[in-house]
Amino acid sequence: MTVAHRASIWRTFWTNAVLAPRMSLGFMRADYVFGSVVIVPLTQMVFFATVASLAGNAQASVGYVVLGNAISTVTYTSIFSVCQTTDQEKNHGTMEHLLVSPANRVAMYLGRGVIPILVSLATVTVGLLYAALLYHVSFGGANFPFLALSIFLTTVSMVGFGLFLGGVALFFRTSIILGNIFLFAGLLLSGVNFPLSFLPPVLRVAGELFPLTWGVAAIRASVAGAGLATMLPYWGFLLLGTFASLVLAMALWGIFERRALATGSIVRF
Repeated sequence: MTVAHRASIWRTFWTNAVLAPRMSLGFMRADYVFGSVVIVPLTQMVFFATVASLAGNAQASVGYVVLGNAISTVTYTSIFSVCQTTDQEKNHGTMEHLLVSPANRVAMYLGRGVIPILVSLATVTVGLLYAALLYHVSFGGANFPFLALSIFLTTVSMVGFGLFLGGVALFFRTSIILGNIFLFAGLLLSGVNFPLSFLPPVLRVAGELFPLTWGVAAIRASVAGAGLATMLPYWGFLLLGTFASLVLAMALWGIFERRALATGSIVRF
């Protein structure tokens, strides 16, 4: 690989990291960032905390639900918004130009995950602050280095999953359906509002395939002060999920691209 070629790949990566989110998703808009980082965690947390207080289940207490929802807010940016990249490219009439561009496809695709990761990190951090300040969730025994690493790996894994869904959505008329399915599946199958033991075995297995499940478990364990031996499996599954999502995204992109061209959905919005 020549020096010029390496420079071209990095330039493609950083150009897509900075410009693509601004043009297609509005990540740079102050109202979007404020809503995603400040408003969404608060409203979601208050709603489910109220439900938990009315349910009165000791295993799904207000503290348990509040912490879970502080983490699950990552899905709004990492899945729902990221997978809409495909829709916006179709809507703006730029999808065909991207597909015939000589730019490195991997660099172009992965670059779009940089700003969503940063926004997701901010969202989860603010959610945890709400949990501590409004609902008095204790972080006194937390292992903060492990907590920071768990938050980072969770956001990266979820953005990778969102990029995978964005590639799948190339074949569909809109990605909104996919985004909504996995947005709300996370609330039901990932241990956000109640332990996985509440689920039937089949749904429990389905939840364990979702990266948010391992992210929630890792952050809960970090807050409880778990040691390295406990945390390593959670981090391993998050890294494995990230790798699997990105590999599948790139491997399946060509398949869905050909199907989209054959059916005309490549330009259908």
